[in-house]
Amino acid sequence: MKQARRLLVLGLLLFSAQATAQVEALTPQEQRYRDSITKLNQQNATIAASQEAYNKGIELFNNKQYDAAIAEFSKSVNADPNFTAAWYNKGVAENEDERFSDAVKTFTNLIEKNPSYAKAYFQRGRAYQGLSDYLLSEKDYEKSISLDPANPKAYYNYGTLKFLQQDYATAIRYFTKTIELDPAFAYAYNDRGSCHRMMANYPKAIADYEEAQRKNPNLAFVLNNIGTTKKKMKDYAGAIAAFNRAISIDPNYALAYNNRGATFLEKGSIDDAQKDFEKALQLQSSYAPAASNLSAVWFKRKDYAKALEFGNKAVSLDPKYAAGYVNRGMAKEMLRDLNGACEDWHKANELGAVEGKTYYSGNCN
Repeated sequence: MKQARRLLVLGLLLFSAQATAQVEALTPQEQRYRDSITKLNQQNATIAASQEAYNKGIELFNNKQYDAAIAEFSKSVNADPNFTAAWYNKGVAENEDERFSDAVKTFTNLIEKNPSYAKAYFQRGRAYQGLSDYLLSEKDYEKSISLDPANPKAYYNYGTLKFLQQDYATAIRYFTKTIELDPAFAYAYNDRGSCHRMMANYPKAIADYEEAQRKNPNLAFVLNNIGTTKKKMKDYAGAIAAFNRAISIDPNYALAYNNRGATFLEKGSIDDAQKDFEKALQLQSSYAPAASNLSAVWFKRKDYAKALEFGNKAVSLDPKYAAGYVNRGMAKEMLRDLNGACEDWHKANELGAVEGKTYYSGNCN
């Protein structure tokens, strides 16, 4: 019996050893095959995780949840560093979230992987433009155009860059090229119109703004631009009509109320002007131009204390708003505070206001 038990135990031990030997006893070819399958499964799992994060990022981006989208795109590229689309969309989301330094790094990484990626240069140019590094932005837009000369957005952005540098003639050329490539590009007509306006070519400005409005009738800012240009042309009725249409599209458009108020003020309709400035400030409580314009209204009403009050408000809302200092200085002058008035006009002059220079040189020397 004892011998039988020994045999039984021995048999179990032998079975156990034999089973272990069977699991490990793979041929070198079988071992390589198993390892390749394991590696393939790991790669597939990694790719799947990268794709899942990418898809989440796209959904979040479409919902304008840029910060969360960036986090998902980062997961995607961490899982799969060669996933070009994830890198690209990460950078685009960073641009949209105004994280321009991060976007530069992302697109630089992408360009290193693919030096012929035209859209990456375009987006990095956007990032440099956001950082006000116009030289590097210009180089990237030029590179993008050289790689993809049929992309209207590259010409358009180059035009905006030149506009910001006050090179309006060059900007017009690039906006014109944009329009040649995409005749329905309303923003290009609008911005070319703004170049003409800055060059005091008001009829051409109006023509471009009206074409932009025809291309997209729902752009309130285009109608606002028509209004401001007609105001410069002393076409007050036309200006007010344009502002009315802008406000009908966007009833919360503080800028249009302010500009309509300025038109009313210039044509002598003080009550209407005051209502519009007050409405603008109600819609946007931090809007310094409306406060400054209310200072001008109260000055015209000869209530200099109220003019000073709103001049103070304008300057407190935006310490770099030159017109606020001009109007506050006028109120101070009428309240017999000439030293204070001169200080304000001097500050306005420093900030670039022609009126500040005129009042200071005429009253303070």
